[in-house]
Amino acid sequence: MHLRSLALALIAAGVLLAGPTAAASAASQPTDVDDFNFSSWDATFEVGIDDDGRATLRVQETRVAEFPEFDQSRGIVVGYPLSYRGASTEPTILAVRDESGNDIEYETEEDDGILYVLTGGDEFVHGANTYVIEYEMRDIILDATETKVDEFYWDLLPLDSTQDVDVFHAEIIFDDELTSHLTGDTACYEGGFGSHTTCELQDDGDGTFTVERHDLRAASGISVAIALEAGTITQPPARLPNAATDIAPYPLGGGVLLLSLGGWLATKNMIRRRRRATGIVIAQYDVPDDMPPLLAGAIHPDARNPVSAEIIHLAVRGSLRIEELPDGSADKQPRLRRVDAPTPDPLDANALQLLFGSAPSGTVLELPKNDEPFAARMQSMIASGPAAAAERGLTTKASSTVARVIQIIAIAVFAALAVLLLWSMFTGRESAGPVFFVTLASGILLVITTVSAFRTHTVLTKEGALQLEYLDGVREFIRVAEEDRLRMLQSYSGADRRSDGSVDVIHVYEKLLPYAIVFGQEREWGEVLEHSYRQANQQATWMDSSNVGFQWYALGAFSSSVHSSSAYSAPSTASSSGFGGSSGGGFSGGGGGGGFSGGR
Repeated sequence: MHLRSLALALIAAGVLLAGPTAAASAASQPTDVDDFNFSSWDATFEVGIDDDGRATLRVQETRVAEFPEFDQSRGIVVGYPLSYRGASTEPTILAVRDESGNDIEYETEEDDGILYVLTGGDEFVHGANTYVIEYEMRDIILDATETKVDEFYWDLLPLDSTQDVDVFHAEIIFDDELTSHLTGDTACYEGGFGSHTTCELQDDGDGTFTVERHDLRAASGISVAIALEAGTITQPPARLPNAATDIAPYPLGGGVLLLSLGGWLATKNMIRRRRRATGIVIAQYDVPDDMPPLLAGAIHPDARNPVSAEIIHLAVRGSLRIEELPDGSADKQPRLRRVDAPTPDPLDANALQLLFGSAPSGTVLELPKNDEPFAARMQSMIASGPAAAAERGLTTKASSTVARVIQIIAIAVFAALAVLLLWSMFTGRESAGPVFFVTLASGILLVITTVSAFRTHTVLTKEGALQLEYLDGVREFIRVAEEDRLRMLQSYSGADRRSDGSVDVIHVYEKLLPYAIVFGQEREWGEVLEHSYRQANQQATWMDSSNVGFQWYALGAFSSSVHSSSAYSAPSTASSSGFGGSSGGGFSGGGGGGGFSGGR
C-alpha cells in the first residue's frame, strides 16, 4: 500500500512538472491558417493605355510567406476587386509561380465582389515560400468628374489582411504615352482605413514611382494617388453618364409617389363625399331611440369612447345605475347595478346582455381592471354598432373607380422604374444603389395605396349620410352657448315640456350626455350639467354622488375606467431574446485595388 501511494505521488509530480511545459508548447503553436507573416512583398504596377484610350494595368507581385514548421497552412489566399467605381476591372490571373519560375497549383473563386486566388494543394507548406503572381486589370484610372485631373488612386496593399509585412516595396511605372500627361501631383497614405498619415512616394523620373515601407502591421494599407491631365483616359461606358439609369429613375419614383398619393386621396375623397347628403346641418336637441351611441359611433367619423357612451346612455335611460364602491375599499373601480327598465333598441338590449348576461334586476357588476373575457365582451359591444349600421342600411361597401385607375397607372410607372433598376444593377452602374432605395420606397408606398384603392371601404348610404348630418346637428347644439340652447328649447317646437309648459332642461341635457361623450365633448357638457343640477338643487339619479349636484370630473374618471377595462389584454409571455487623393485630400484605403490577403 505504501509503494502504491509513492508511485501515485511520483506520477502526480511528473504531471505537475510536465504540464506547464506541455501547455506552453501547445500555446506557442498557432492553429489558425492565417497565422503567418510576409518577410517581403515586392510589386510592380505597369500602367498603360489601350487602343480605345482606356487604362490598363499589369502587376507582378512577389510575396515571401514565412510559415511555421508544423502543419498549419497549405498556401496563401489573395483577392483582387472585380470592379472599381461602377466599372468592372476584369481581373485576369496570368500566372502563379515560385521563385524558380515553376508553376504553383491554384484555383479561383468569386465572392462578394472579390476574385479569390487560392494557392497550393492538399500538402502543408513550411518555412519560407515564395509566390510570384501576375495579373492584369483595366479601367483603373478615374476621370476628372469630381477632381480637376484624371487620377490613378490605388491601394497597393489590401486592408483586409491578417499578416504583418516586414518589408514592402512597390514600383508604379507609367508607359511613355501616359508619362507625358503626368501633372507631377502625387500623394501616399498609410495606415488603417481612413488614415490620413502620409508616406514618401519617390518620383524616379520617366514615369516611375517607388514606395518602400518596413514593419507594416496587419490591416495597414499603402495607397498612392498620381495625377494625370484631365481627359487623358477614356472611361468605360459604365462610368459615363446615362440618363436612363442615372436620371430617369428619380422622376419615375416621384411619379409613383404622386400617383400613389393621388390614388389614396381619391379613396379618401370618395369616403368623405359619401358622408354628405344635403350639406345642411341644423342644431338638434334630441336623439331618436333607434340611434343609440353604439350606432352613432359607427357612422360618425369622429366618434370615440363608444362603450363609455353606451353605459352612460343606459344609465340615463334607467336601465342601470352607476355606483361608487364602499368607502375604505382600496379598489376605486366603479360598479354598475342593473335596473328593470325597457330598452327600446336591440343594440341597448344586447349591450345589457354583454354587461350582465341573464342576471336579474338588482345585480351589481363591478368593473374589472384586468379581465380579458370582460374586455372581449366590450369589444363585441363595439363591433355590434358597425354590424347594426350595415344591417339597417346606413352603411355599405364601396371602392373608388378613380383611385383604381390612378393606381393602375402608378403600377405601370413602377414597372418602368423596376426595369431601370435591373438595368443599372446588371451594367454595374454606381447609380444602382440610390435607385434601389428610390424603388424600394416607391414600392412600399405603392403596395399600401394599391391595397387601399382596390379593397372595398365602409361608406355611408344616402340614409346614413342623412343620419350623420342629424348627429352633427346634435353636436352643434352641444357646442353653442347656453343662451342659444335655451332659446331653441323655448321655441314652439321645443323639447319635452312639463304640463305647465316649461322645458325639462336637465332631462334634455342628460339624454345628450352620451352623445357628448361620442363627440369628445364630455368635459364641456359635464360642466353644463353640473351647473344645471346646482341651479335646480338636485343631483343625478342615475349616478351616485355624495353632494348635491354633479361633478363632471367624476364622469371623466368613469370613462377612463371603462376604457381601461374594455381595452385590457394580457401581456405576452414570449421571451425576446473620395477622390482627390493626389491633391492631399485622400486617405489609406480610399482607392481601388487592395483586395484580400490570408492563408489557406
